[in-house]
Amino acid sequence: MGILDFLTGEFIDVIHWTDDTRDTMVWRFEREDHEIKYGAKLTVREGQAAVFVHEGQLADVFTPGLYMLETNNMPIMTTLQHWDHGFKSPFKSEIYYVNTTRFNDLKWGTKNPIMLRDPEFGPTRIRAFGTYSVKVSDPATFLREIVGTDGEFTMDEISYQIRNIIVQAFTRTIAASGIPVLDMAANTADLGKLIAGAISETVAAYGLSIPELYIENISLPPAVEAALDTRTSRGLTGDLDAHMKYAAAEALRSGGEASGAMGAGMGAGMGMAMAQQMANPWAQSAAPAAAAPPPPPVENVWHIADDGKTKGPFSKAALGRMAAEGALTRETHVWTQGQDGWKTADEVDELAKLFTVSPPPPPGA
Repeated sequence: MGILDFLTGEFIDVIHWTDDTRDTMVWRFEREDHEIKYGAKLTVREGQAAVFVHEGQLADVFTPGLYMLETNNMPIMTTLQHWDHGFKSPFKSEIYYVNTTRFNDLKWGTKNPIMLRDPEFGPTRIRAFGTYSVKVSDPATFLREIVGTDGEFTMDEISYQIRNIIVQAFTRTIAASGIPVLDMAANTADLGKLIAGAISETVAAYGLSIPELYIENISLPPAVEAALDTRTSRGLTGDLDAHMKYAAAEALRSGGEASGAMGAGMGAGMGMAMAQQMANPWAQSAAPAAAAPPPPPVENVWHIADDGKTKGPFSKAALGRMAAEGALTRETHVWTQGQDGWKTADEVDELAKLFTVSPPPPPGA
């Protein structure tokens, strides 16, 4: 190769990057010994940024456009400045391309249930999952804080860290919101914005931003969901008596179709028995109560007044003996519970009969 061809090779270079992987965030332009030639053309396309690193230090960030890398506008030492080294520069430079487009449809979710105190259910646990998008907002910070010297950095290498940040923010936000679990579905959009705002400062320290965050689902434990389904089904039943009759008719129809004539007979018998039982489910429990004897009547006890003193209580049988012996007369004042004041014995129908036990004199006596 002639000297002219050698010099031409030192003067000509093209630096660019086209990516079709859909998950590469940073890619380092590879050159032998990391040498950047004088007059090289640097192409930065839309959705990209180029970070120039010279001698291990971040020198500049190039936005979309076409750049000529020359000594009069670049803070580098090119091979043309070192003829004594035979065009082999001792200075090492690198170009890192950073993808500044959005990485969409990234998944996040709670690995373990989140404990919270619900206004309606009390202490309960929930799970949640959704999607988010991420974008490199500060290429220099992202390269310095996250990528380092990685020649090809993909989204998978940072996605787990972002998921942990989202879950932590979701836990704090959902616990502080006080929104009932049954109302969270109506507030997922607002909750997503709150969570995105809560993590914006943290991811900004990585040189990233979260343009969108969505909550696709918030779920309860299976046992709680089963209880809610039962509660909903009970509410949809409506008239319980009509529902039970309908169930009996369905059992009758199913029994007839399942086993032909024999099945129909058995199904009919079972369906009629079920219909009778369901039409009046309290008949069996009410029958024994109707056959039981009524409770015995409560017998009154009486007090009598004698010389300004109260005696008793006496049963009606005792008062009958006293009436026969003359110790109780019609003018004796008596009182029992529920009676309005003292009354003479003949004023109380129940006691007046005690004085007519013996038959009166016969007519014409």
